[in-house]
Amino acid sequence: MTAATPYTPPQKEIRFVLDHLAGMADVAALPGFEDASPDMVDSILGEAAKIAENVLAPLNRIGDIQGAKLGTDGVAHTAEGWGVAWQALVEGGWNGLPFDPAHGGMGLPNLLNTAVQEMWHSANMAFALCPMLTQGAVNAVQLYGSEALKDLYLPRMISGEWTGTMNITEPQAGSDLAATRSRAVPNGDHYLVTGQKIFITYGDHDLTENIVHLVLARLPDAPAGVKGISLFVVPKFLVEPDGSLGARNQVKCVSLEHKLGIHGSPTAVLSFGDEGGAAGFLVGEPNRGLEYMFTMMNHARLNVAMQGLAIAERAYQQALAYARDRVQGKPLGWSEGQSKGIVNHPDVRRLLMGMKARIEAMRGILYTAAAAVDVAHHHADEAARDRAALLVDLLTPIAKGWCTETGQQLASDSVQVHGGMGFIEETGAAQHLRDARITTIYEGTTAIQANDLINRKILRDGGVTANRLLDEIAALGGELSGHADDALRVTGAELVSAVHEARQAIAWVLTAAKQDPRLPAAASVTLLELMGVVAGGWQLARAAKVAVGRLAEGDADTAFLSAKPLTAHFYATHVLPKAAALRATVINGSASVMALSEEQLFGAA
Repeated sequence: MTAATPYTPPQKEIRFVLDHLAGMADVAALPGFEDASPDMVDSILGEAAKIAENVLAPLNRIGDIQGAKLGTDGVAHTAEGWGVAWQALVEGGWNGLPFDPAHGGMGLPNLLNTAVQEMWHSANMAFALCPMLTQGAVNAVQLYGSEALKDLYLPRMISGEWTGTMNITEPQAGSDLAATRSRAVPNGDHYLVTGQKIFITYGDHDLTENIVHLVLARLPDAPAGVKGISLFVVPKFLVEPDGSLGARNQVKCVSLEHKLGIHGSPTAVLSFGDEGGAAGFLVGEPNRGLEYMFTMMNHARLNVAMQGLAIAERAYQQALAYARDRVQGKPLGWSEGQSKGIVNHPDVRRLLMGMKARIEAMRGILYTAAAAVDVAHHHADEAARDRAALLVDLLTPIAKGWCTETGQQLASDSVQVHGGMGFIEETGAAQHLRDARITTIYEGTTAIQANDLINRKILRDGGVTANRLLDEIAALGGELSGHADDALRVTGAELVSAVHEARQAIAWVLTAAKQDPRLPAAASVTLLELMGVVAGGWQLARAAKVAVGRLAEGDADTAFLSAKPLTAHFYATHVLPKAAALRATVINGSASVMALSEEQLFGAA
């Protein structure tokens, strides 16, 4: 078996973004986060980094090669070493980091949990999917479940003794949840659930003794469409009142999918109620299941966005190490004593700097959104909570769409840096590309995120929230465009221009939607990319401003800080200028997609 490729958690980068872009100190001061002292944050990050580097990363390649397999016992068996790794998380209480201590959690910020999750997904994305989805399931039960459900399920889910899943997709109903057919019939104090769900991540496994499925299904008298869907807890094993496990429930793993990537993650086809009905317990009120499930979905969308960052970071580290070691010819302008590694070839430098700049842009966006989640739930002032919630709502589709598309592109760039060796599985670069591919699809494709951005975020409030964010970005750009530092001055000017392009695109969307709703829909993915490009430039500009200020104050970490304005300048000159072309495509391109008939575009069927 090929040796695992190393991963070193970028703790200095993470801490910089936490402190200077996401406002860790302000988040820690929110009610409920009294334990989030600087020493605690340092301890959490340090220990999580050790787990990522020494426990999870060595298993990444093993999981890819061995995969998960459905045994003759009907149980999905995970790869070698994964059970031991899971127990390490349980023993450390890691799954409970962001949850209420009343049910066994640590009571620490979502922002800190995001940093931990980044490291774990970089180390082993297929493994980290399990705690990620379990945390989403905990959120849904915690917010909407009865006290009885909370008391029975939350302590063991928060501890990691049990895991959780999200059961949405059915064979005939992919993204069209109105076509959901799974049924739930009242039966005394519970319901009998029948139906089949597909693409269920960690739908079955051997890591824990019980799995708590959150399942969408219809009641007999439910109205048609998405308004008639309810949410149910359906455990793999029934749970007795004292919390002990009872009989096996009617939940069966029919098969595991054979996938392009994330082989170590068991993606299950689950059948419910083959012998009359699986016992399910209603979460919240009837017919509000989709609303409740969106709690899990929005949690998952920001975490999948983080996967785009995480896989890009892992791919970048591997590409950079390879480029420093690999010698191919003599670089242009090479002088005696300089490394002959391909890192000094101009186009390899361009690729690597493109990866580095976009990674830092993604990290800034995602940590800013994570901090806003904490403010939206914990700030004492209602107006502050509302503002933060609006920012989270706006950034979620942008982050999920742009960060996953970017992560996939950067994983591909890593293969390119490796050249022919990148196409060979033994180097490990190809695994990152294969693993990254799913991120643009699950929890809502890029087009679904883009339509959400247009319909629910821009059209719903007439572009007010989006333009408010652009106002903030433009103000920063205007400030920096007059800065004495050359890199900041260029960055600021390009940022102002990019904001102008985004404003024009949004204005067109608002007008075009009144003429023909298909037009903004056809331009939606391009608009999302435009907003992602601008938001990324915003974060790099913020980082550069902080770094230049700290250098002026005499901060001794000159090598680290002086790279920030250079990275922002690279992004400003290589990425932000694309805003003009994206704006032009938004305004002029959608008509070419929708004006002609199917036959004119693609020929007769």
